[in-house]
Amino acid sequence: EFCSSPAGIMLLEVFLVLGTLLIYFLFSKKKEETLPFKDGWWARGQKPVTKEDSSIRPFKVETTEEELSDLFRRLDQARFTEPLESSCFHYGTNLEHLRKVVSYWKNQFNWKKQVEVLNKYPQFKTKIQGIDIHFVHVKPPRLPEGQAAKPLLMVHGWPGSFYEFYKIIPLLTDPASHGLSDEHIFEVICPSIPGYGFSEAPHKKDFNSVSAASVFYELMLRLGFNEFYTQGGDWGWLICTNLAQIAPNHVKGLHLNMVSVSKLGLTQLLSVLLGRYFPGLFGFQDEDVRRMFPFLKKGLYRILSESGYAHIQATKPDTVGCGLNDSPVGLAAYILEKFSSWTDMEFQNLEDGGLERKFSLDDLLTNIMIYWVSGCIVSSMRFYKENLQKGIGTQKHEKLTVQVPTGIASFPNEILHIPQAWAKKKYTNIISFHFMPRGGHFAAFEEPELLAKDILQFVDKVEKEQLWKKK
Repeated sequence: EFCSSPAGIMLLEVFLVLGTLLIYFLFSKKKEETLPFKDGWWARGQKPVTKEDSSIRPFKVETTEEELSDLFRRLDQARFTEPLESSCFHYGTNLEHLRKVVSYWKNQFNWKKQVEVLNKYPQFKTKIQGIDIHFVHVKPPRLPEGQAAKPLLMVHGWPGSFYEFYKIIPLLTDPASHGLSDEHIFEVICPSIPGYGFSEAPHKKDFNSVSAASVFYELMLRLGFNEFYTQGGDWGWLICTNLAQIAPNHVKGLHLNMVSVSKLGLTQLLSVLLGRYFPGLFGFQDEDVRRMFPFLKKGLYRILSESGYAHIQATKPDTVGCGLNDSPVGLAAYILEKFSSWTDMEFQNLEDGGLERKFSLDDLLTNIMIYWVSGCIVSSMRFYKENLQKGIGTQKHEKLTVQVPTGIASFPNEILHIPQAWAKKKYTNIISFHFMPRGGHFAAFEEPELLAKDILQFVDKVEKEQLWKKK
């Protein structure tokens, strides 16, 4: 009779709810969910029944005379628009300065010499999931007795390329020769994201960051690396994060020079409003406050003023990409603008966009030439649509945390600052978080030594404290 009375039913419901919650907490904590490996087929047509050729072939960058004369013809025939008076880089790349860059490109820039620079590190190609994957693979020139090189996968982003890592590679593969500790020496693997540089572009839709992470995981296993470290910024941040979610038992540590979070809880939203006044309450340090506030100016307005390109690329990449693939001057204008503002937002106030304060024109044009000679600008832009078309916060990888030991190098001029208090919601095992003294978005390209030192101290921590245990 008690069970059929209203009080009895209510009590039963309370016990059922409590019981369900108890079971949920007991069992949900046990299983650390991983991200499913994405086994795609990205070549044209149907997947063949025969086994894929898994050979690794040496590759060299080569350009024909026809390609170069075509480029120079287009540079000669470029149509320029007069910039607005004293507009600096506020309207995008300053068109007066662009003329100077194009003049240098035609008259001084030596692509053949830069091809030799690109070819100074061993490069390879191998077929994975139907498409050719290009990668640089550099082994240490020497190893102290009894020491093994630690494999490190480094992933670039847009509008960068594998070339961004050329200055940091020697610091990691031969640290002693560059005044760094040689307690940890790396064997560095820098692939080109499919659709970027010399990696073949996917021929089918839906190639996103999880697809790229799955391809690079296969690449590392194919090279014989069962355990390895990963490092990335820009799209490299997301690809390496996804790789740590797919293979937490193989990724020893994840080092990032950019982080983003797609899900903010109530605490984070409150911290946007009140963090400036009560930093301690939200786990903010003084430097967080300095970089984040006033939030309207340094957060919201910055996102709005700097994300137009992403909106285009996440919706209609082929339309605008068509013009950039046809005009080297258009391509340069589009890419150089990012190397100006993402290095330092203040550079927009300069007539030359501050482009040569951190980079040489040779370096900037080498990166642009990688896009031009491979004709990859459209496919590189499509990556935004594949990653963002379903909406932010909707994909499985965005809902999963990352348990792998994580190191974050937070550079002051990164477009958007993410405090450690926010990052640790996603990355539950942050063992190293450093405010870097200078530098922006293209960390390896801009500040190779600062980044190398941070990677070295992070790996040292993982190894010494045995933070990574194979399950």
